[in-house]
Amino acid sequence: MAERARAMVTMAAATLLAACAPSSGSGTGQSGHDGGPRIVSLNPCADAILAEIAPERLLAVSHYSHDPASASMDVREARRFPAISGSAEEIAALAPDVVVAGAFLNPATERALHAMHVDVVKLGSIASLADARAQVRDLAALAGTRERGEAMVGQIDRAVAAAAPEPGTPVIAALVWQSGGLVPGERTLVSDLLRHTGFSNFSAGQGLGQGAIVPLEEVLADPPEVILIAGESRMQSHPALDALAPDKQRALFPTQLGWCGGPTIPKAAARLAQIRKDTLR
Repeated sequence: MAERARAMVTMAAATLLAACAPSSGSGTGQSGHDGGPRIVSLNPCADAILAEIAPERLLAVSHYSHDPASASMDVREARRFPAISGSAEEIAALAPDVVVAGAFLNPATERALHAMHVDVVKLGSIASLADARAQVRDLAALAGTRERGEAMVGQIDRAVAAAAPEPGTPVIAALVWQSGGLVPGERTLVSDLLRHTGFSNFSAGQGLGQGAIVPLEEVLADPPEVILIAGESRMQSHPALDALAPDKQRALFPTQLGWCGGPTIPKAAARLAQIRKDTLR
């Protein structure tokens, strides 16, 4: 009975929001002031892409992008746009044509958005540079700014090519060590970036999958050639790490560089190229 009551409240709220919100048609991109769709982004990775390729279409970004600890883009740029937490009420007030969200959008919010005739586009995770290119192109097609999307893809390709090692350069085993000891699996964007910039994913080579944890003791017992410090947890700055052999390097790799594709990739590729250069010096 409690579940039925909650369902009735949800549907009532959706109906009320639909009645209060201005009609946005089919949400296919025909009601923006310049003929393009009005977009609300609830996904920090989409925030960064859309802010660059379609700023005039972007009504709001996710609240993550206003927080330096979770933003994947320059916070000063993100603050050009309002930030919302993603409630249906907030979105209704903006009257978008399209909402871009992650895969885990609250089901009640999604039902309310459909009741308001707002299109919902969910972004999946990206596991490679090819996925990242496709994501940029998909968002550019959605926004009606395909040329800008291709320009961003070109920037990604040039940055990755510039960060590639010279032929014959030895491959360096690198551990991407995130807060709490988390490590990335093989089918992740950061793992693909490592391959393109002269590294191998040490944790994947050890048979560890996405979300596995490598504690400090294991790092000390079997250290890789390079430890990429991607976080600020206590173990990542533990004094015991200072006892590692001189040929075992540590380098800062900001966590934000491993989260998203789009305009984050050139920054991540350049950072990895610099780390490789410093390691082989």
